[in-house]
Amino acid sequence: MRDAGFPLLTFIIFTPLAGAALVSVLPRRRPEVVRAVGYVATAATMGFVGYLLYTFDTSASGYQLVENHPWIDTLGVRYLVGVDGISLFMVALTALLFPIGLIASQTISERLKSYTMWMLVLESALLGVFLSLDLILFFVFFEIVLVPMYFIIAGWGHDRRVYAALKFYLYTALGSAFLLVGLLTLAFLHAQDHALTFDLRTLTAWAPGGLSDGTAKLLFLAFFAAFAVKVPLFPLHTWLPDAHTEAPTAGSVILAGVLLKMGTYGFLRFSLPLFPDASVFFAPMLLVLATIGIIYGAVVAAMQPNLKRLIAYSSVAHLGFVVLGIFALTTQGLEGGVFTMISHGLTTGALFLLVGFLYDRRHTFNISDFGGLWKAAPVFGGVFLAVAFASIGLPGFSGFVGEFLALIGTFIVHRPYAVISAVGVILAAVYLLWAYQRAFTGPPDGENATLRDLKVRELTAVVPLLALSLFLGIYPKPVIDRVEPSVRRVICGVERGSDYKEPAVATRRAAVNRDDCARMNTRELAGR
Repeated sequence: MRDAGFPLLTFIIFTPLAGAALVSVLPRRRPEVVRAVGYVATAATMGFVGYLLYTFDTSASGYQLVENHPWIDTLGVRYLVGVDGISLFMVALTALLFPIGLIASQTISERLKSYTMWMLVLESALLGVFLSLDLILFFVFFEIVLVPMYFIIAGWGHDRRVYAALKFYLYTALGSAFLLVGLLTLAFLHAQDHALTFDLRTLTAWAPGGLSDGTAKLLFLAFFAAFAVKVPLFPLHTWLPDAHTEAPTAGSVILAGVLLKMGTYGFLRFSLPLFPDASVFFAPMLLVLATIGIIYGAVVAAMQPNLKRLIAYSSVAHLGFVVLGIFALTTQGLEGGVFTMISHGLTTGALFLLVGFLYDRRHTFNISDFGGLWKAAPVFGGVFLAVAFASIGLPGFSGFVGEFLALIGTFIVHRPYAVISAVGVILAAVYLLWAYQRAFTGPPDGENATLRDLKVRELTAVVPLLALSLFLGIYPKPVIDRVEPSVRRVICGVERGSDYKEPAVATRRAAVNRDDCARMNTRELAGR
């Protein structure tokens, strides 16, 4: 564990919030100043995160740059933040997508001041989620995320925006209620024999041996309720298509790119380390739900007449691969899950940007209203096709690396799930390429014949995401090197903390993970 000298993580979390505070006092009649402050705040945050990536120790498996300060001493609550390989790229993805989201929001002029302020508050809350190591601090940020996202959807979305925003809020708030009960119960059980604390590191060291089998399973389910809704896992996914379809372009980008990852990140950060025995026990259930989500999401996506709704259902399928990799409980599976989280943010974020730009031109999402767009806007057609290939998981793009690792990590211990889920890769090609064929090929007519091509501003938003997907697809080593030590720590913690042994599967999993765990020395394990 490496403690912080300079409070870099605090600067990362609160720079967007400082920008939001500044925006709140700016006059409404100066929209150019409001936009400038938004750009500067998000760019400064991205600069701090770039420095974090540069200084991150790739050999360490524990938390780095830890900041630990008293907050509510009487309750054992502290301002405790830190970063490891699992949270590092979630922070980087968040910092990347917000300035891109503001660039894509150039067409928004109504109540721009409020919109920019809510976007900056949302960025700050998401960064806090990925960097918190105190359970109460995590929960506070976890809940704050709901408020700006609700107002962004309800205030600047499409026709059914209020319905979609309310549905999003109710679903996720209900799940969060279970999370609050679970984390309070965990801390109070620990306090029966020790000091009251919400320090994740302390609770992770105590919980695997300190909780009874039944209690651990109930607490796992409480945490599961919150994280499964956020992913969202089938059958808790019904809020997602509505939220995606009705959200403004930047809202959809952030929702798909980062906010959904709060659920899968929660499984990695809390469920597996705190409840290893319960994680192994419930892993078959999670694998079944993930597999259903992959196939169901792909099939329903193929049937959608609405292009934005199609991409929304594709997120259900892609996040299924993440959950599949995580609950395969192998190093390769977890690495694939984390990599897919990053890749999905890049490729699906780019797809939502392009669909938003298309809506700005044609004011419709219906695929039947398009046709022949490539002839009218060749750059638009070429970029959309490249992003579609990246989302499908074509070799050479990041999607292939993530899904391949997740499937391999699952196949070596749970072959039926991997084989069935692999069909989802084929279905992804079906629904995306079929939609592309209907929207972009053939002779253009009517408004489609005069469609404007992509502007420089729009290319500035999309091209970096596509370029990063291509770079990581060809050279994934920078991500793998930083993720692997932390993933090994989680896997070895599950192996050491679990007494539940499912015949055959446990033997195969232990054999697969044995070499990885052998590389973890005592000091690295203590860094948990």
